[in-house]
Order: sequence, then structure tokens, then C-alpha cells
Amino acid sequence: MDRIIMEEKKKVLLDFINSKEYQPMKFKEISTILQVPRDEKQDLRDVLAELQLDGKIEQDITGKYKLASANTKTGTFSGTQRGFGFVIVEGEDEDIFIPENATKGALHNDKVMVSVKKDKTGKRREGEVIKVLDRSNTTIVGTFEKSKNFGFVIADNQKFGKDIFIPKEHTKGAVTGHKVVVQITDYGDKDRNPEGKVLEILGHMNDPGVDIVSVIMAYNLPVEFPEEVMHQVESVPEEIAENDMIGRKDIRNLQTVTIDGEDAKDLDDAITISREGNIYRLGVHIADVTNYVTENSPLDKEALKRGTSVYLVDRVIPMLPHKLSNGICSLNAGVDRLALSCFMDVDDKGNVVGHEIAETIINVDRRMTYTNVKKILEDRDEEVINEYKELVPMFETMLELADILREKRRKRGSIDFDFPESKIILDKEGKPVDIKPYERNKATKIIEDFMLLANETIAEDFFWQEIPFVYRSHENPDSEKIQQLGIFINNFGYSIKISQDEIHPKELQKLLLKIDGTPEEALISRLTLRSMKRAHYTASSDGHFGLATKYYCHFTSPIRRYPDLQIHRIIKENLRGKMNEKRLNHYSKLLPDVSRQSSITERRADDAERDVEKLKKVEYMSNFIGETFEGVISGITNWGMYVELPNTVEGMVRLSEMQDDYYIYDEQHYTLIGEHTRKTFKLGEKVKVEVVATDKLLRTIDFEIVDAWPLEE
Repeated sequence: MDRIIMEEKKKVLLDFINSKEYQPMKFKEISTILQVPRDEKQDLRDVLAELQLDGKIEQDITGKYKLASANTKTGTFSGTQRGFGFVIVEGEDEDIFIPENATKGALHNDKVMVSVKKDKTGKRREGEVIKVLDRSNTTIVGTFEKSKNFGFVIADNQKFGKDIFIPKEHTKGAVTGHKVVVQITDYGDKDRNPEGKVLEILGHMNDPGVDIVSVIMAYNLPVEFPEEVMHQVESVPEEIAENDMIGRKDIRNLQTVTIDGEDAKDLDDAITISREGNIYRLGVHIADVTNYVTENSPLDKEALKRGTSVYLVDRVIPMLPHKLSNGICSLNAGVDRLALSCFMDVDDKGNVVGHEIAETIINVDRRMTYTNVKKILEDRDEEVINEYKELVPMFETMLELADILREKRRKRGSIDFDFPESKIILDKEGKPVDIKPYERNKATKIIEDFMLLANETIAEDFFWQEIPFVYRSHENPDSEKIQQLGIFINNFGYSIKISQDEIHPKELQKLLLKIDGTPEEALISRLTLRSMKRAHYTASSDGHFGLATKYYCHFTSPIRRYPDLQIHRIIKENLRGKMNEKRLNHYSKLLPDVSRQSSITERRADDAERDVEKLKKVEYMSNFIGETFEGVISGITNWGMYVELPNTVEGMVRLSEMQDDYYIYDEQHYTLIGEHTRKTFKLGEKVKVEVVATDKLLRTIDFEIVDAWPLEE
């Protein structure tokens, strides 16, 4: 059933169940009263099932449908290694705790219906699973362990709290240590483990590349493109066609550059800039992907399904086939390319005083790297300056404008998290040989500043035109989390102002400026980030807290993100005068689903990227067993302390390794108490640790504190 038709039918049926005349009834009675034809009865079942998944209705023990009661919620079950779990309800800030004996056999990511009650302390909601509505895991990736007459599989995802029993006849010859894909044949219950059969053996867990393939399979990331997509790609030209240039603004005479990392192959943004008096004329030119990816074509459907490109340590799983992403859509130097451009006139205070959006033809003069632009602007490297001497004035103008834009954003309260990401270097066998922080420099910040400005300008333009659009939204943080952050930073002598349970982003920005360069900077930055909500895609302009702006969207990366591609299509249709009532209605109905799907696939990509990063960090640190490092206490829990090293690797000092008689614990301190003395550790404190163990299966690194004992008086 078409998604738009489904939504309409759900509304009609919900209105019926919500009416005063309605009494709880079974499927047969509903279909009789509504006079549903025989060939549409399956549609009715589908609509009822969706309303249950949405948490709008429920079935009682007799099978009758009724409105969901106030203490009944529908959400996603998040499992844990220890058997208990949490249910995340969309639109609600507080999760529902599910004790181990109340999960009803629910597994990680299952859609469940729960009955909610307050726990005895009244501090948090607790519930029990009434019904598993939808199983999310039909296949699982994990490590096979062989016994004499059967096998079992330990899921790679630690939140999948139960091992899967494999009868001997379904092991497919797997041996201990094999990474396997398992189909679940029986989900078990609270007393019985799930059962399954091995579908595929990926290889031994120690074979090169098997670890990353396992993550790809576990997240169901689509690698190969379907036949109909590749068939469509065959008709895509190597060079732009003459008829595609008709009606476009020709800016091939403008000095144009791309600035990217050395190994980037999909170049989707180019820059032009000039200055007249106190006005900067900035052009942000984005690859016109929608010229080749037309609405509802196989390419378009596959791009929406993928949602985003996924960047794993040693490979990219692209949203679009390489012929597009690295070919006709990539803004390679020296060739004509189609672009969608945003020209902005920016004054010396950083205000956009005029802008124009246009379909263009561009020709990039030079493909620049962040490294070389940094050498020109920061290092003043004479050799590189001479190599690009005709472009040096352009880069200096870029830096001038970027500094102005950054200062404007600072004044309004935009939060800039500047802690380093990890750069993991692998050898030919896929083994990590080095891990270091991936630092930002002036060149990366210039491109960031220009992309932010284009994204804001486009979002504000389409908001005021009242045209359906996809926005990037970031809600205000929970007051409770901000209160906790305030208490925590007080321990370091910092404070933030909170008025009427709300905080302005400027307060968090001021905090980050105060901690700049201090030993606790990385720790407080991360805790500040964790206190905020996750940005996502919406069909309404809900504002962006972190950037302190009312209007924001993603416009600048249509090669690798579907929301950008979607809004390009809307922008072009509008520019061509084709945005009539019919098309406005079409997009109004379509965009909520596009936003939801894009947010889901973004989360999946982030999680897969993080998992691969964890794997490689564990593998790397296994080379340093017995060696000592200096790190910072980055987290405290009731089972141990997390310590982060300067290279971004984080490990745990477990309680069992801390030789204490007993301990006192809160979220900021550990006090270990021995027979005669005590030792207190606190968040942000520097400590020396020894690497004592690594576990690639559990993706854990174990540290031990060095020189902590004998205890201090």
C-alpha cells in the first residue's frame, strides 16, 4: 500500500475507533461494519497493525481492538548484556525501565507495547512488556562457539542480551571463532534462549577484513546496488550534455576551487569569492545530483533506502553508485559540471544582505586539499604559496570572511565543539598501525563556515516562501540534564546560568570558551555534548539549538545525504516555476516520511562507524599489553572508571582490579577505602594506567591504575 494512502486510511480508522459509538470489537466485526470488500481485508489488517505499532490502539486478551490506555505505551526495546532493558517512546524524553523478568522475551530494537507504572522510589518510570509487536532482528551477526552436539552464537551487538542456540544440523560446519550470519527461527521467551540456523560463514574472527564485514552485515548496510539501479546508471553520460546547459547561469569564467581531504573522491561543493568595498560575494556551488537522480526512479528509491553514505575506516559504502558519486556528479577540476548555486552578498558584519539561488554550469580551476590551504594560510609555506600563487589572494579573502562569519555566530551563541575525532591508519592487511586525533585547521573551518551560511540562507528562504521542505532540527536540551551538567561543572569551579528551566546556547558556548586549553576541556566538552539532544531531520522548521539559529537545513552534500538531494529537487522545481498546488500537496505528504527515514539511516550509519572505530581501537591497543600511558578519567560508574588517552582511545579500570576493601561512589568521584587509608579519584583527573587486557569480541580495553597504591593518608 502506498505510504500516503496508508496514512489516510489510518486516520479514517482511528476516527472510527475514537468515536463515541464505537465499542471494542474484533477484526471480523470491524470489517463488517465498515463494509470492507474481501480483496481489501488484508489492507485493513495492515492498517490495524500500523496503528498498534504507533501505540494508538491495542488488542485486549479476547482479540478486540480498542484505544490504547493512558498507561500503555508503544516504543522500541533497548536491551542490555545483563538482561534488563529500556523502552524508548518516540517524542518522550524519559525511557521506561524494564526489569529482566518483565521483558516477555523482547530483544534489542524490537517494537513493543508496555504497561507503565512508577517504581517504588517514584524517581523513574518502570514497566513490563505486554506484547512484542514487531521483531526487528530476523538475522543476527555474531561469533560461533562449538559444543559437542550443538553450537551457540554470541551476538556482536552487546545489547542483544541472549546467546542464540544452534542445533547441530544447522551449524553449516561452523567452528569456534567463525563470524556467522544467523537466521532466528524461534525467539524464545524470558526462560528460554532464541534458536537459529547459520545462513552464512563470513570467515574467522581473526581473518583480515572479517571484523568490518561483520559490522556491515550486522547493521544490514546495503553494499551491492540492485540490477535495475545499475541498469539506470548505464545511461548516465560521462560528460554533461548540451541540452542540460540550456537556461543555466554560466559561471565557468569565475575562479573556482574545491577544498577537501587528500583521499576524497566525491567532491560535491566548490567555492567562488570576491570582494567589492565592504561586501563579499560568496558563491557556494553544489553538485546538481538531481539532474541524474530523478524522482521515483530506481536510483532515487535506492538512495532513499540507504539515506546516507557510510564511512568506515577502510571503505565507503556510497549512497550513489561510483559512476555518479566519483564521476559526473563530482566537481572534478578542469571539466564542466552542473551545479545548484547559492550566491550570497555578505557585509563586513557577517550579515547576508542579498542572495540568489540558481542552476549553474561551473568549471573548477584547482582541486585543493585542506593540508595545502593550511600551508598557505597558517604555515606560510613558500613552496606551496608559489605553486598556487594565482589563488593565494582568493584564500586570504576566504579567511577574512570566514573569521567574520565565525565571530557573528559566536556573538549569537552558536556552540562550537572542537574536540578531536579519531584518525585510524591501517596497513594493507587492515590492521591498525596508528591512532591519532584528527584535528581541524583554518582550511577545514573555512569550508565549515561557508557551508553553514549556505545551509542557513537556503532554509530561511524556503521557510518564508512557505514551501514544504526538509529541515535539520536540534531541540533545546532537557532541563534535568542541564541541571546535572551545572552540578558537575561546579566541581571544577565553573557555572552556567539557567533561567526558568531553560538555557541559552550562549551559556554553553561561554563554558566551552572558559575551559579552552584546560586539562578538563575534552571531558567537559563531551559531557556538554551528551547533555544535548540529537539533531535530526524534520518537515517543519523547529530551529537549531546548537547553532543558535531558527532556520537550518542540509543543502551542501547531495552525493552522500538524501535530505540534501530531496531539497535540491524542491529548489529546482520552484526555480522553474513548477511548484503548483498539486506539487505542494505532494511534498507536504511525502516529506515527513523522508525526514524520518533519513534520521533512521543517519543513526544506523553513525552506529556502524562507531562500532568499527571501537573494533580497530581494541585491536590497536592489544599491541600494548603491559605498557603504561597517561590519561584522564572520563567517566565513573558503579562498576569502574573510564580513562581516555590523548590518542582518543578509552578503556576501563574495573573495580575488581582496584584492590580496595570497599568503595564509595557517586557520578563525579570514586573513593576506594582500604584497611587503614583511602584514595579518591575524580572526573577529569590525570592518571597513569597500564593496559592489562583487550577483548575484540566484547570490544573492551581494560586498564589498571599504576602507582595508586599504597593508599594516601
